[in-house]
This record gives sequence, structure tokens and C-alpha cells, in this order.
Amino acid sequence: MAGSGLRRLVVACVSAAFLAAGTTGAQVRTGVHVRTAKPPLHGQHWIAITGKPLAATAGAMIFQKGGNAVDAACAMIAAAATIWDTLSWGGETQALIYNPKTGKVIGINALGIAPTGATPDFFRSRGMQAPPEFGPLAALTPGTPGGIMVMLAEFGTLSLADVLEPSIELAKGYPIEAQAADAIEGNKRLIKQWPDSRRVFLVHAGEAREAPRPGEIFRQPDLEATLRKLVEAEAQALAAGKDRKAAIYAAYERFYRGDIAEEFVRGSRAIGGLITHEDLAKWRVQIEDPVHVQYRGIDVYKLNTWTQGPALLQMLNILENFDLRAMGYNTTRYIHTVYQAMSLAFADRDFYYGDPYFPPEEPLQGLLSKEYARERAALIGFERNDPHIGPGDPYPYQGARNPFLKQLRNWKPPAPSMTTRAHFERTFTAGTTSVVAADEDGWAVAVTPSGGWIPAVIAGRTGIGMSQRMQQFVLDPAENPFNVLEPGKRPRVTLTPSLALKNGKPYLAFAVQGGDTQEQNLLQFFLNVVEFGMTPQEAVEAANFTSYQLRNSFHPFESEPGRLTLNTATPPWVRRDLARMGYRLEFEDRTSGPINAVMFDHTNGTLWGGSSHHGEDHGIAW
Repeated sequence: MAGSGLRRLVVACVSAAFLAAGTTGAQVRTGVHVRTAKPPLHGQHWIAITGKPLAATAGAMIFQKGGNAVDAACAMIAAAATIWDTLSWGGETQALIYNPKTGKVIGINALGIAPTGATPDFFRSRGMQAPPEFGPLAALTPGTPGGIMVMLAEFGTLSLADVLEPSIELAKGYPIEAQAADAIEGNKRLIKQWPDSRRVFLVHAGEAREAPRPGEIFRQPDLEATLRKLVEAEAQALAAGKDRKAAIYAAYERFYRGDIAEEFVRGSRAIGGLITHEDLAKWRVQIEDPVHVQYRGIDVYKLNTWTQGPALLQMLNILENFDLRAMGYNTTRYIHTVYQAMSLAFADRDFYYGDPYFPPEEPLQGLLSKEYARERAALIGFERNDPHIGPGDPYPYQGARNPFLKQLRNWKPPAPSMTTRAHFERTFTAGTTSVVAADEDGWAVAVTPSGGWIPAVIAGRTGIGMSQRMQQFVLDPAENPFNVLEPGKRPRVTLTPSLALKNGKPYLAFAVQGGDTQEQNLLQFFLNVVEFGMTPQEAVEAANFTSYQLRNSFHPFESEPGRLTLNTATPPWVRRDLARMGYRLEFEDRTSGPINAVMFDHTNGTLWGGSSHHGEDHGIAW
């Protein structure tokens, strides 16, 4: 029996390792690699990767102009927003940047804020249990323009005119790809409610197909004019003797306090939006210190609790208590252990995360303490899934008493009802895009821009689609006392780029799209590289699994404990064992998630890139 069990474990390790495009850690460490669906990216000078080929080309164009990784990342964000890669210019941007000049990681918080009048009472008075999913009342203030301009001014090298040149050309006209074109057609009933959206998107109004056809030249003259106004403001400031940075901030001023702001507010309020001139004028991009933990000697950095980023750090702290490599890649024990660690960290995310600039203060010190992680890890049993995992109490690990013990005792995630199942399925894995860039000087950038996706409300003649991110607030403190809607506040979002340093040097920049699956995919990518020795391309294609035990981050915030998506190539004995442990299994051919990543090879002085085969992600290297 013992010999049979050992053979089964060996077969499980090897078989699971080859799911999708994977390989075993031993093979990688001896220099043997298997063929991946997409070729690995190798660069000596730079790498640019994002969710669409046109946007990746924009990054490459900026590198060829002599820009650094920040310049290229800004160009890719701008291009992705222009071609509606499940985002628009009115959405939000969040980034992590490694600055080789200082040796530090910087966080960029360009998430918009809830506008004046956006209160729980406002929405309840209209019979709503949460802000709506679409429409002018879903909008935060736009963050992406400010995020691009602050990143560029503070850490880039080129002008705004240089960086926006590809986007202006795209706005002038580009062959629209099928995903965006079909999204317009599929959502035209909603789009017709908003005059400016109807005018921009439904270019064949009255015909059977009113949206652009895939490959048709899609022109956005209003957006082109807005982007040219930003470049014009920069040029005027330079002509007046301002330096590069001040000139970029002159464009920032024109967007948030000048004529662009005037038209944005007019267009929004004309159809019932809440955003005011004061909301735009008072909003600021925050340059932050990110949070981090060390996992087996590697420093992993995430953004603060206004994202779900610290949940990945909590997972790593919990998993550091187990020998994952000895368990074997995607064996029953490995899947179960990682699933339970994710459930523990996500339960804390669902109760304790919110905007750190607003009270109450999140118990971050306790949440990220190794001692608290050991307490949480001790809760993992190895016989069955625990469907009742809830938030813990991190306050004692920072020398404080939990002020929300009553809410904590009463907290439980609701199960999805049949009436909301379609919404759950659509929003749980909802995609946007990701951007990663790195260069030979050591700059590394990871970004997960989003918001303003189709069907977007276009604000007046700006050509800018408004954010839909306000739906991630809660109205009831019992659900999460840290994430209650309030004017001027940011919601806790799913968007979560990642950076890792090894021996004080940049090691990995990685990001992924996909709602509540983001941190799950990023965790497994990181473990694929660190524990099992995969290359970035192998790791972005390798078979991941997906848990639905966490609360959906979009209203009605539901959960499906025990539900588990596995790759179709999962061996029968793993399937059988997991089913016996209380998991409800489903299977898909591709389960890696659309992960994009760059790894620094300091031994050879080169860069390794990985661009997912899950969707339309694309990378270019030189």
C-alpha cells in the first residue's frame, strides 16, 4: 500500500505539472523546459506587455523613442483606454513602480472618489441596496488621466506629447477588434439611454447591427480633441518657460480644473450624474508607500487596503507555514491547502479592507503579522473543506481591542440566489487589462487599470467613458465597517498589481485581470515560479484553480463555499479525493487566468517575459 501511495503521489505531481503548459520544478532547475502555447519573451533592453496587441505596440514605440518603463507603461494604459480594452479614460489606475535610483517600490493610487451626494441614504431613497452597476450614478471621479500624468511627471522621462501620440492616432481611427465591437452591439440597449454614448458607439444607428463591425475603422473625434487639449496645455506651459514636470502638471490642471472638467461635469449632470466641479478639483493622485511581506527571502509588494492586494500577502504568510514544494504541484493536498489559505485571507479582506484615508483605521499591522498568520494557518484541517471560514481578529496582534466584535460575530457571506446567479457569474471573473513593463536600467512597473468599460456613459463631448466603480462600496456597516459609501471616499477594489524583490533587486513584476480571481491567479503564478521553478511563460500558462468561497466584490456580495474550478486535465484521483473532501468541482480547458509578468535575470543581465495565452494579451521585447 505504501509503495502504491508513493507511486500515486509521483504520478499526480508529474501529471498535474504538465496541465496546460506546465513543467515540474525539477525539470526547470536542470534547464529542461517544455514547449508553451506562446513563446517566452526574452529582452536585453526592455519588455512591454499588456492585454491587447495595439496597446503593447504603443509601449514598444515609446521604448524605441528612448523612454523608460514608466513612459512605456503610461503609453500602454493610455492606448488600452482608447481602444476600450474593458476600460476607458474615465476609469481608475493603480500601479507599483520600482525606482532603481532609490531602490524603493512606490505605489500609485489613482482611484477616483465617490462624488458629492453619494451616500447610503441617497441610494436607499431610490430603492437601491447598492450603487448601480451601470449608468451615471455608478461613477467615481475619473482617475486614469491623473494617474498617467503623475506617473509620467514624477518617474518618466518623455513629454506627455510623446506618450500620448499613439493614443491620439488611435482615437483618430483604428480597426476595432471583435471583443469591443461585439460588446457595443451586445449592450446597445443600455447605450441608447445615454445620448453621447449612443452618438459615439452606435455608428450604424437604425441598422440591424448598430455597433461597429470587427475590423472597421472606429473614430473618436471627441476623445481625440480631449487628448490634444492635454498636449496643447503642456506645449503652452513649455513655451512659457515651465520645465517638463510642470508642463505635464499644467495638462493635469486643464483636465481636472479647466475646460475639460467643465464639459465632463456638464455631460455627466445632464443625465443625472452626481460629480461636481469641486469633486474633480479636490481629487488628488496619492503617491504611497506600498505594503509588503517577505516570503522565503523574497520581498513581495502590494498596494494598501483600498485594493485587495494585502490579501495576497496574508496568503503568503499563511502558506509559509507549509512545505508546498514537498506536497507537489496541484496535488490534492496542495490544492486543498492553498484553497483554505485563500479562504482565510479573503474572509479578512471582505470584512477589514477599505480606504485607509478614511476612518476607521484598518488593522493592517495585525493582518500582516506572521503571528496572526500562524494562528490562521492552524485553522486548516486536512480532511474536508471548511465552508464556514470567516474573518479572524487581528487586533490583538497590534496590541489593540477589536471595536467591531459584535459585527464580526454576526458576519456571514450570503449564498447566491437563482435570481442573481447570472450576475455572480458575470462579475466574479469580470476582466479589464493589465500592464507590465521593465527596462535594462532596472525600472519595473505593474499596473491594473480598469473602469469605464462598455457599456460606458460618455460624459458630454469629452469622449471619456465614466467609471462604474462605485458599486464596490457597501451601504451597511454590518457587511464591512471599513468600506461604507461616503462622499470623497474610495471603494475597496479588486485591482491589484504586484512587484517582488530578491536580494534587494527587482525580481518579478506581475499583474492580471479578472475581478475576484485576480489575487488567486497571482498567488499561484508566484508559487509556480518560486516553489516549482517555472519560467514566467510556463507560469502564466500553468493550470490554476479558482475558488468561489470568498464574497463577490460586486453587489450583492455573494459567496459559493466549496465551489472549485479545475483544469480539464486534472487526474481522476485528484478529482475523486477533492470531491470526497466536500468540493463541488467544475472544469475548464484554460484555467491560468490572463496573467502577464516580467522576471529580471540578474545572472545574465536580461529580462524574461510571460504573456498569457488565456485571452488576447500580448508582449514585445528587445
